[in-house]
Amino acid sequence: MGGRRLWIAATAAASLTLLALGALWFTRFQPPRTHFPVRGIDVSHHQGDIDWPRVAHDDVAFVYLKASEGAGARDPAFAHNWREARGAGLAAGAYHYFTFCRSGTEQAANFLAAAPHQSQALPPVVDLEFGGNCGIRPSGEVFRRELDAFLAPVEAREHRPAILYLTPEFLAAYGDNLPQRPLWRRSIALQPGPEAPWVLWQYHNRGHVDGVRGPVDLNVFSGDRPAFLAFAKPEP
Repeated sequence: MGGRRLWIAATAAASLTLLALGALWFTRFQPPRTHFPVRGIDVSHHQGDIDWPRVAHDDVAFVYLKASEGAGARDPAFAHNWREARGAGLAAGAYHYFTFCRSGTEQAANFLAAAPHQSQALPPVVDLEFGGNCGIRPSGEVFRRELDAFLAPVEAREHRPAILYLTPEFLAAYGDNLPQRPLWRRSIALQPGPEAPWVLWQYHNRGHVDGVRGPVDLNVFSGDRPAFLAFAKPEP
């Protein structure tokens, strides 16, 4: 019996060690900088007060800021974060959380009012995910119709294609109904597969950056710095 107890204790200790090492690996995971040298974050008011100069000095080149959600909600920190992030020298863009419960036309009006046109902005982003969305699950055809209704006025004002942010679950459910647009793939700690080529990759949802208290989403651009400059180039 004594030997069995020792074996159980040793197995438990080994399991705890593996769990601790796994947690440490996840916390520190980063894609190789030789392949993905351009780093960025995305934030909303949930991150609280942000020290943007410190962020800019922590190997962060770009930031996406939540501007709006649905047909009426707007992020109260957007204007302040936009001004401060740009002042710190970061490339900045705005994103909208798309809901199934309101029309694409209504949501586009909300986004366009929340994020006034900025010639120096990164391409606009529409956040497509199930987490926090309403319980409605429209057909693929209905979803595409409303997404197109959102994209048309937004892209007309910005004079460039929007980027579609996709979780794995959303891509699996509606991938066949998506328009041809640059993609921002969410794939935590695993490089996205080749089934849907991407321009941005969210690789962490609990990362740490100097100047931001608490966890923050971490992202990389798909190419090198010259390619990013071309991607970020303002409209003609």
